[in-house]
Amino acid sequence: MLVPGTHQIYICAAGCLRGVILTAAEMGDSYRRRFHTLELRERDLYATDQEIFLIEGITDILRRLDALPPAVLVFTACVHHFLGCNLTYVYRTLEGRFPSVQFAECIMDPIRQTKAMPPETRERLEIYRLLKKTNARDNAINLIGSNLALDENSDIKELLNPVGLPLRDLTECKTYDAFQQMAKSAANIYTNLFTKTAAEDLQTRFGQPYLYLPQVWTYDEITHQLQRLADFLSIDLRDFDSKRAALDLRFHSLQHDMGDASIAIDFTFTFLPFSLARLLVSHHFHVSEIYADAVSKDDEENFYWLQENAPQIRLYPTKHPAMRTQPRKHLDKKGHELFALGQKAAYFTGTHHFVPSIEGGGHYGFDAIHWLQMSLIEARKPRDPEPIIKKKAWGAPSCI
Repeated sequence: MLVPGTHQIYICAAGCLRGVILTAAEMGDSYRRRFHTLELRERDLYATDQEIFLIEGITDILRRLDALPPAVLVFTACVHHFLGCNLTYVYRTLEGRFPSVQFAECIMDPIRQTKAMPPETRERLEIYRLLKKTNARDNAINLIGSNLALDENSDIKELLNPVGLPLRDLTECKTYDAFQQMAKSAANIYTNLFTKTAAEDLQTRFGQPYLYLPQVWTYDEITHQLQRLADFLSIDLRDFDSKRAALDLRFHSLQHDMGDASIAIDFTFTFLPFSLARLLVSHHFHVSEIYADAVSKDDEENFYWLQENAPQIRLYPTKHPAMRTQPRKHLDKKGHELFALGQKAAYFTGTHHFVPSIEGGGHYGFDAIHWLQMSLIEARKPRDPEPIIKKKAWGAPSCI
């Protein structure tokens, strides 16, 4: 939905479509009009020509629209892989019928996500494949793959703005033509770890070099990543000593106010929860638990540091079936109040003191730490988690 003016079509069984439809319903009427589904029923698995079903179903949807969109994101599912559906033939036929429309070949295939390309990666690849090659070039930099717009105070923007390097970001594009301007940019940077394949594809097609800036949290990691960005863009990096000193003072005050309160972190709050935990532990906060299903390669060093320096932290896998019956507690084992960073952590702990943001809230670097401190202060006021967490979609502010 972040790609302006586009239309989405999901083709799957009713059980899977339920979640997609409920998410679309939350986003409001203007977005629901950009969304259609084709439902596969049991009989279709053995009595329907799947290629014809896709071609004619999508054709019917597009011909019913008031105007053709510039692009359509088609989401086929794992069942099409099982049935051996000839998707190449499907898209070639659709492109012949609708030459003015670009088709993004998205695949929502969670069955094979550990063996093939995960849906999050595939979707980003297909979105940026919609960019059309151009001979025009400028000095703008693309931020690709993010769900949330980068905050104006982000260290990335603070580095680019003084030297006059414009930043193009899909989340800030208002029209499809504005989105297409990203093809003119000189380079790409990304912080979302599912974006690497898309960045490699853009480098191959457009010659745009790319830089991955992991969503790190400790001072030294942030400084290292910003130095890499400065070197990538051939610009000077300013000193961050004053920022670090101000953050230390605020941490000291915040730790005094929170006392012995515990903090729970989940992997939706940040891509690198162990880096965030290391930051907090280093400033004498009590991190009691982390909710994560895996340890990413970018976070391994922080994971081992926590094993050595904070072995009491409990690690919970959110996908494990036993988590459904895990007791919801809003206090830690010593009876201290518990704060949650992320909605999953809030749900599993049952606390009313939480920060419901995802993916760093659109912040990066030292600015992200300042935002975190302000968010923890705000989280001292209790709030009811149910109106936020019970929603099918994010529940946090929409990325639109």
